[in-house]
Amino acid sequence: MSTAAWQAIIFDFDGVVVESGEIKTQAFGDLYRGYGETVMAAVMQYHSLHGGMSRYHKFRYFQEHLLEKSPLTLDEEQELDRRFSELVVEAVIASDAVPGATELIRKEAKRIPLFVASGTPEAELNTIVIRRGLASYFTAVCGSPTPKQKLIADILSSHALLPERVLMIGDALIDYQSAQLNNVAFLGRVRPGDKNPFPAHVDILPDLSPLLT
Repeated sequence: MSTAAWQAIIFDFDGVVVESGEIKTQAFGDLYRGYGETVMAAVMQYHSLHGGMSRYHKFRYFQEHLLEKSPLTLDEEQELDRRFSELVVEAVIASDAVPGATELIRKEAKRIPLFVASGTPEAELNTIVIRRGLASYFTAVCGSPTPKQKLIADILSSHALLPERVLMIGDALIDYQSAQLNNVAFLGRVRPGDKNPFPAHVDILPDLSPLLT
């Protein structure tokens, strides 16, 4: 499998560049541990089924549908965000890279522009990318609260990219759907042992090593 045909590559981050999926799942569980095991398990399951979605959407969903409480105030949402960041940022910075990801990024950055489009808050995402020593390889690092579909659209328009010449690599259904809505090619990463969330026709890889050949 070759990347030579692409004019640009857009990467999701968690689960594509770094092995941080379980870190985020556990953090959501820890954040809601005080509401009991049933709520904690439901929170972790919802997060796992909705990878790539902004954490703010998840906070609002949990508040109203799981806890059956009044909508979060801005202060309450910011406090949840602060506590979640405390649980995940250093762990994500220290997490393993997805096999082949760092090498692919370094290789392709010499040839074409690379981008990140992630559900992680943009300021936090940039901190992580900088701390992992990857910032110089990316033309732009983009995150929430902007929805992923719009992140991709903005990357295409801001950098005059032809959608059919751009590849998106993601590990969640929302990544695939957002790429489809922008007419961008898509490649799925499914970690060995994990359930494949993508339609049967979508090409998938266990990691990014095959793209180095």
